[in-house]
Amino acid sequence: MLVKKMIKKVSLLVLVVCLPLIFGPGVTQAQDGLRILNSWAEAEFPYKLNFSLSAESDVNITDIRLHYTVDRESFAQVISEVYVKFVPAPTVEASWTWDMRRTGGLPPGSRVEHWWTVTDASGDMVETIPLQVQFGDERYSWRNLTQGKVTLYWYEGEESFAEEIMLSVEQVLVQLAEDTGAYLERSVKIYIYGNSQDLRGAMIYPQEWTGGVAFTRHGTIAIGITPLNLSWGLRAIAHELTHLVIHQMTLNPYNDLPTWLDEGLAMYSEGELGATFRMYLDRAIAEDSLISVRSLSSPFSAYAEQSYLSYAQSYSLVEFLIDNYGRERMLELLDTFREGSSYDGALKKVYGVDMDGLDTLWRDYVARQSQKAEEKVMHPALSRGLLSLSRLLSESWVRGQS
Repeated sequence: MLVKKMIKKVSLLVLVVCLPLIFGPGVTQAQDGLRILNSWAEAEFPYKLNFSLSAESDVNITDIRLHYTVDRESFAQVISEVYVKFVPAPTVEASWTWDMRRTGGLPPGSRVEHWWTVTDASGDMVETIPLQVQFGDERYSWRNLTQGKVTLYWYEGEESFAEEIMLSVEQVLVQLAEDTGAYLERSVKIYIYGNSQDLRGAMIYPQEWTGGVAFTRHGTIAIGITPLNLSWGLRAIAHELTHLVIHQMTLNPYNDLPTWLDEGLAMYSEGELGATFRMYLDRAIAEDSLISVRSLSSPFSAYAEQSYLSYAQSYSLVEFLIDNYGRERMLELLDTFREGSSYDGALKKVYGVDMDGLDTLWRDYVARQSQKAEEKVMHPALSRGLLSLSRLLSESWVRGQS
């Protein structure tokens, strides 16, 4: 969202962890000679997650592997396996560090399940019972508020502050369902940091303009909001929450949404199009420099002016489809994309046109909207002019009669 502060969308960016965690393993032993003495996971917020293990056997331990999986949306369970380096011996201590600076991070509240397999020279193997680590940013004393499938976490501000945000969230979800039929299928979490600086302290290599982060696969939003920027914060949450809902509604292994639809729905959920976006849109309409729908299906330009226009056009496209074809068609479009349909295929099935056809229909729509807006602006001036002319004629008539 291009407003006062930017929302950065990433799949893995923030690692938020709890105090050092030590777990005693549950194990299945091949023989009494091979056993796990201890295992633990220790966090170094926000950069590292350290896994350690100690084991012993009657013969040399020759192979140690760490297995872990992150709790997030996927089409199949993805298990990472790490071959841990160590010197073979009857008693060993081994460790491995997940360096988030190399691989990215995890959002607040992520859960990582991990276990070990250990093998010795005789071929005996031990596999520990999976243990779960839940990460939380322990720099702050978080409070939480849950309503339906949304849980809000915050640490600054009164209860009324969180309640106002939650009320706005509920209104966004209701309006989104009315406009598109989309709804939350799974729970989401929203972490409200006291300000952008606190948020950036929970990030790896943050940009100075970062005001929030959306993790669609994890169903999590992290955002910095102060009472002074609450208005911005509510619009930003509406935008990012819509991304989470639409992601849940359309997730499939074959195709993503066209960018204009994804961003357009998020912009539409914010409410009326902002003045800056409107200015860029109106100017492009007047100068006949609109971006084609086909081009808007790809990631937006990094150049500010083109980006503003892309967001504004996306809003207008969604507004056009909802106003002219209604909620049921939009829901059908989302369901069609969930089946993995192509961009042109989905539009043809639901609206009877491909991307180029939609482009033509939409351009006619915005041209008419622009003309109506101009008429509204001109009418008062025209009325005043006619009134002045009437008065002049009336005065002339009176002078003529006298």
